Amino acid sequence: MSLRNARPPDGTPTAPAELAAQIKRWGRELGFQQVGIADTDLALAEARLGHWLADGCHGTMDYMARHGTLRSRPGELVPGTLRIVSVRMDYLPEPLDRAPPVLADPTRAFVSRYALGRDYHKVLRRRLQRLAERIRATVGDFGFRVFVDSAPVMEKPLAAKAGLGWIGKHTNLINARAGSWFFLGELYTDLPLPVDAPVCDHCGDCRACIAACPTGAIVAPYRLDARRCISYLTIEHDGPIPEPLRAPLGNRIYGCDDCQLACPWNRFARLTDEGDFLAREGLDRATLITLFGWDEPEFLARTEGSAIRRIGHRRWLRNLAVALGNAAPGTTVEAALAARADHPDSLVREHVAWARAARHRRGANDPRGDSAPL
Repeated sequence: MSLRNARPPDGTPTAPAELAAQIKRWGRELGFQQVGIADTDLALAEARLGHWLADGCHGTMDYMARHGTLRSRPGELVPGTLRIVSVRMDYLPEPLDRAPPVLADPTRAFVSRYALGRDYHKVLRRRLQRLAERIRATVGDFGFRVFVDSAPVMEKPLAAKAGLGWIGKHTNLINARAGSWFFLGELYTDLPLPVDAPVCDHCGDCRACIAACPTGAIVAPYRLDARRCISYLTIEHDGPIPEPLRAPLGNRIYGCDDCQLACPWNRFARLTDEGDFLAREGLDRATLITLFGWDEPEFLARTEGSAIRRIGHRRWLRNLAVALGNAAPGTTVEAALAARADHPDSLVREHVAWARAARHRRGANDPRGDSAPL
């Protein structure tokens, strides 16, 4: 939609402050836990992004640099943009004490909690579109565009400017009353709304997230090297996982939540009210061998409507092969790997070969250690 000045249907303009309050109320009614409003000045974030890109911390995510200043200058991405309505929606599907036992069980697969349910892009985008329609019904035609991690948008700096929280040392947004287990979305608009004040950083001297990172990806407070991040390696990265980082992956096959699990602010995290974010296809309790047995048609069927589907079957098998290479001794694990040893994709074959060799070096073929359920 092109950006145009608002034309109220009844000719009576709505005061900006009144409209902002209505937008926040409508947002809560639509299921967002918080709504804030920011201006378009991202100069500080733009400078930090430039340094991060110059150091190569984005790895193979070329799209991070491809769009130039469109990412950090909302008015260039969507001409006429004056304000960004930033929203957050809780997604934690289960109590936090259920995650550590999964990570500690070498027979089970750990999937980042955000990906256990339905693809969040679709859920948030629909709600933001409905929010825009409510605004239009009040003020008439206006310019807007909805974003949910779908374009060059600096969602965390915008959310911080809108008062939704502060960016923590792990580079995730933290809210003092809700932790960090939430999704973000944005509504770019040409409405001259009053902006919200940012909140202070409350990380203090805490380094829990830095210490918890299995691969040392948080190389300094507020600085993440994606090339070492398990979420990047298992989701964004399309090639071989660097061998020195394979063992630290453990049984994490899609994403990683360790920094969030360690963050003390997440004692305030709230379980989601959204049924779409609850675990599907048993992914919260699945075994590595079960998931490794999915052929491509089954993978596509079981991940329909899920964010997991975007990595494709070959990366799915790659990640699982590494996790099986890190798994407990057992002939069932060896048999599962052997069944994929001649896979037609070279990426899968190489990771299966590594897993078998790693297990052999650890004496993992001892049948007395066979504890992996089928």
